[in-house]
Amino acid sequence: MLEQNPGEMGRIKHQLIEGEISMKKVLSVVALASLFGATSVMASGFRIPEQSVDSTAKAGANIASAKRADVAYYNPAGMNLMEDTWHVEVDLTYLHLSEIDYEAAAPNPIQGNTSSESEHFFLPTLFVVSPDYNGFRFGFSTVAPFGLAKRWRDDLFASFAASKFSLQVIELNPTVSYAFNDMFSIGGGVRMTYSKATVINEAYGTGNPTDFPFTGAPSRYLDGDTVDWGYNLAANFKPNKDWNFAITYRSNVDLDFEDGDTEINFRPDITEGDVTVSTPAVLSFSAAYTYDKWTFDLTVDQTQWSEYENLDFLYNSADGSSGFPPFDFSEKDWDDVWAIRLGVEYELNPKVTLMGGIAYDENPVPEEHANYELPDSDAWLFSAGVRYAYSDNMELGLAVLYDYKEERTFNNAALDGEFSNASALLVSCALSYKF
Repeated sequence: MLEQNPGEMGRIKHQLIEGEISMKKVLSVVALASLFGATSVMASGFRIPEQSVDSTAKAGANIASAKRADVAYYNPAGMNLMEDTWHVEVDLTYLHLSEIDYEAAAPNPIQGNTSSESEHFFLPTLFVVSPDYNGFRFGFSTVAPFGLAKRWRDDLFASFAASKFSLQVIELNPTVSYAFNDMFSIGGGVRMTYSKATVINEAYGTGNPTDFPFTGAPSRYLDGDTVDWGYNLAANFKPNKDWNFAITYRSNVDLDFEDGDTEINFRPDITEGDVTVSTPAVLSFSAAYTYDKWTFDLTVDQTQWSEYENLDFLYNSADGSSGFPPFDFSEKDWDDVWAIRLGVEYELNPKVTLMGGIAYDENPVPEEHANYELPDSDAWLFSAGVRYAYSDNMELGLAVLYDYKEERTFNNAALDGEFSNASALLVSCALSYKF
């Protein structure tokens, strides 16, 4: 428990139990201060699978069929299938998150109808694959696998759900592969992530103490960064020129934000805070088949969100305690989820390759723990793209992906209403070069 001022904190505790507003109403406006709750319109949870033009164009079905420099990230064991030379690709993705509409089942002063702000981001990525060295190939990628933000337009929602949630994650992933023969190869690498996060919460207040059972407006500010480590593994099997099979695994990485700058207006003695968040492991199975000028990729992946059980804040208070009302409701208990992805390529002519994809992606957020900060739902993804061979050594690429979130209705301690119109639009461009 937090070190408490017997007068002020005791009065807060009493009002939370016996105050003018029921506990259910309190919970209905108190969203957990999640570092990652903002990414509700992307793939399952706050993961971003699409890191390259080919992945965007094929709705993430780009593992067994990856054949450009982004293979270093998606299937490092497949690097041995590439032409024996240096391969480099630079990508830039524009990401637009739409407004999300919320319609309360019975609007009231505590919970009403509102919409979130739309968001705009740019995500640069880089991929490199080396030539062959006695059966070994080396690769490198830098990507942005998690992150983004969400802000609610209404003052009440903005106060509790997202005054500001900002997360930037950059992953550096050196990889190596080894080919035992022309059919079978393995690969793997080290994941180094640098993460920076800011969380700002401010309780709703109009100057009337009866509007909320706290004197003044409780607020919290946290800002921190961290470097953390994981690994990835891959195996590739190519029995003939038409078929290719791959299995990949990206490990869980715990993001340990330690000694972050912290300000809590009810606790001026607290200046630092810690929080650890588990990002999920991802297991993928992929098969690619080439027929004439067509290549099809069927990828099934499991995002292991069950590792994300809770979100607990620790402060440098005298007793090292965690929890500060009204912001610390930490239970998550997310579920493991599956996505199925189908991608296709068609070589229109020696210079132009067309691509397309469709995917269905489950969401990990259980009904009982959903809140304003992450009202996630299942998604359908539709994509298309084109590559143009400018010369024998240079290619240009362009892709677009539309991520449509299904409407979802909640009726729990925090929510009683429907979220709708959530979507994302990705536009990616790339320059690929070999030498």
